[in-house]
Amino acid sequence: MTIEEILAKLQEIDKLGETRSFTAEEISEYEELETQLKVAQKTQELRARTAAYVAPNASLAAVVNVATAKQDDTLERAFDHYLRTGKENADITELRAQSVGTNSAGGYTVPETLLTKITERKKAFGGVANAVDSITTATGEPLRWPTLDDTSNVGVIAAEGTAPASGGADFVFGEKTLGAFPYVAPGASNLPLRVSVELLQDSAFDVQALVVRKLSERIFRKQAADWVNGGGTTLPFGISTGTAVATNTFDAAAPTYADLLNAVHQVDPAYRDGAVWTFNDATLALIEGVLDGNNRPLLNAANDGINVGRANQTLLGYPVVIDQAWATYTDGGTNKWGAFGNLTEGYIIRYVQDITVVVNPYSRANERQVEFTMHARADGTVKDVNAFRVLQNEVS
Repeated sequence: MTIEEILAKLQEIDKLGETRSFTAEEISEYEELETQLKVAQKTQELRARTAAYVAPNASLAAVVNVATAKQDDTLERAFDHYLRTGKENADITELRAQSVGTNSAGGYTVPETLLTKITERKKAFGGVANAVDSITTATGEPLRWPTLDDTSNVGVIAAEGTAPASGGADFVFGEKTLGAFPYVAPGASNLPLRVSVELLQDSAFDVQALVVRKLSERIFRKQAADWVNGGGTTLPFGISTGTAVATNTFDAAAPTYADLLNAVHQVDPAYRDGAVWTFNDATLALIEGVLDGNNRPLLNAANDGINVGRANQTLLGYPVVIDQAWATYTDGGTNKWGAFGNLTEGYIIRYVQDITVVVNPYSRANERQVEFTMHARADGTVKDVNAFRVLQNEVS
């Protein structure tokens, strides 16, 4: 039954109950009709959603659909071209010639098809954010927590019945703080992205979804750079710039096996469980070319060296995280080109709620433009400088 028929039946049963109680049979029938009504309404909703999904493709199919050719439809095609383009056809008889390249020689008869795909240039960013600690808070007030380093203190042996020869040192606490820096896109001159109403209404693409995706990429791209190189104060502290970060220097033309091995053992074994390497792709290319003493590449999936598989590449047994925000390994420079250690223990990112997109159709209404702005709040800082080492070039 249709929704209208079901509603009519429900009303009939309802009228029976105006002067008496419903019978068990009427109650059962009413409830069965309710179930049918919900199914019919849901079916109608799903059909409407399906129609909305395929609407752009349907309109495209209508454009490229070719009707049964008439014996001589030159005048009709010429008039159709005039309606579509507003250009007159000086000599419509030439439309009979078989030539696609010239409009007047037949090109008017060839429809133009829009491929519903946008080619978007890609550029890798991020990576570190997936390897560090992160939290999301409902508000953005300063977030503080205490720190304690008691690793230099040890117990003593005291003879029976005597006090220890020396007293223990007091605990010395520190403090870490996370704020909430505002990230905004599009960002150019602090102006929002403006899109015409005509484009939003007429485009064969989901322009709104494209805008949201691209603006969020702008914010993530800026954050990715800050998690590595942020200078603090007006920016988050990055992994490479946090206060008191320890470094491990490399001074050869390219990373050597000995240098890489030394970097691993600069990190205390307490942190090496869960440790990772992180650097950019250009540095990875240098490391892939490192040879051992027998002139064999360290890149060897069979050994505990570098795994050639990009899905789970490892270096000396530890996973590799590629992040393009790192500077490239440069001989004779002072680049901070990577890090090794337990980044989950060493660095933390704080996000405030979710990314917010503001759609403003009012400010530029006279120009028939809708303004889009996206903003997010976040901060990052080094949590434990002992958990990792920053890898740095050394001028030799």
